[in-house]
Amino acid sequence: MTEYKTVSQTASAEFVERRSRFIGYAKPVSTEEDAISFVNEIRQKHWDATHNVYAYSLRGGQLRRYSDDGEPQGTAGIPVLEVLQKSGIVDTVIVVTRYFGGVMLGAGGLVRAYSHGASIGVQAAKPVTMRLCKLMSLTCDYSQYGLLAALIPECGGVTDNTDFSEMVSISFHMAEDDVPLFFKRLADATSGTVEADITGENFFLWKQEN
Repeated sequence: MTEYKTVSQTASAEFVERRSRFIGYAKPVSTEEDAISFVNEIRQKHWDATHNVYAYSLRGGQLRRYSDDGEPQGTAGIPVLEVLQKSGIVDTVIVVTRYFGGVMLGAGGLVRAYSHGASIGVQAAKPVTMRLCKLMSLTCDYSQYGLLAALIPECGGVTDNTDFSEMVSISFHMAEDDVPLFFKRLADATSGTVEADITGENFFLWKQEN
């Protein structure tokens, strides 16, 4: 997997459907423990709610879980999980809290309401695409620094840290596809006197989804 979609922050949004109040929460998580902890946090916060329905999807082990939390089977947890699955969003937990307003919604109404609650929660949490990038570093002298500091972003890289001591050490990351061109331009710009090392890889924000 070279990229994946998730959400960038914890957020919530709410709406009222036939006097029932629905609050959709979404949060980025990396483990099942994190997901369960957030579910319990919302349950504690909304201890007086009629239902706290949840679903989460994790990259690790392609793990997916959901709960109807007392709603009729198939009308709550699965619709919430499907919001994640249809959008391809992972490493995310959603909780949709319902305060019953006294009017029955029916099975179809519940499915639509929980789907909508999950969707607006996800949108509030700002979906993003994360891309696998190479972690890189180089060391140059001060006379080369300005040129290389500009070259890195020109080739699609992002500087993470710069250490100014006897020499200048730059740590940065860039998508794997951009690395060969960067190596070529680096060699041309410095006549081969500066080399960059690949020190690892990690996922970084690539773009904000609409």
